[in-house]
Amino acid sequence: MPVQIKSSQDIEHLRVAGRLAGELLDYITPFVQPGITTNELDRLCHDYMVNVQHTIPAPLNYAPGGHTPYPKSICTSVNQQICHGVPGDKVLKRGDIINIDVTVIKDGWHGDSSRMFCVGETSPHARRLCEITYEAMWHGIVKVRPGATLGDIGHAIQTFTEANGYSVVREFCGHGIGRRFHEEPQVLHYGRPGQGLTLQSGMVFTIEPMINAGRREIRQLADGWTIVTRDRSLSAQWEHMLVVTESGYEVLTVSEGTPLPPDFARS
Repeated sequence: MPVQIKSSQDIEHLRVAGRLAGELLDYITPFVQPGITTNELDRLCHDYMVNVQHTIPAPLNYAPGGHTPYPKSICTSVNQQICHGVPGDKVLKRGDIINIDVTVIKDGWHGDSSRMFCVGETSPHARRLCEITYEAMWHGIVKVRPGATLGDIGHAIQTFTEANGYSVVREFCGHGIGRRFHEEPQVLHYGRPGQGLTLQSGMVFTIEPMINAGRREIRQLADGWTIVTRDRSLSAQWEHMLVVTESGYEVLTVSEGTPLPPDFARS
């Protein structure tokens, strides 16, 4: 299916949905503490989406081809879990790292974002992984402009990540988004500059690198959803949704509590 170019009206709807995704992550932040379960995080987010934001949790019962319906309203990926972690009875403990990935639907439009959280005091090794992953995402974001290519984005993420001694997961990628949860294009987090789709104003997609402290190989757990590192090393992920503008990009998932971009992205 061809990449959809969003109209100014479409983009305004996506701004609203994206901001709500960011605000959901703001809301859940103070609850990410030792002793809480991932099920409780899911319940809190679900209730906030439905009762406060009046949004629909996109992951709930989402069932792409070959998958059983996803049973929860958010994804919670802890420590060696890379993505799509299913909330359950897991109790967070001091030193854990967790990615919370949320997607809301507002008036038929999707807003998709994720953040890393450190649970209490974490090791310098775990904290650095989270920080490098955040910077890797932004190294990709700043490449976005009309005339650039998807390969430029992936190359920037890959070279920065590998220069810092980490590896990029290759089986999962960013994606176009709009009225549908997942649209074209697929946004790889590795690649070669100048290759792949040429970006145009009005394209909307996510950039969401998954970075492993060890090797990049993965395996899937028996629940059919949760992806973990094969070598059981830690993994981290950050995600923003953005639109290609006439002069560059606009991040759509910014809210009051969104971490500031790194210095190199603000110059």
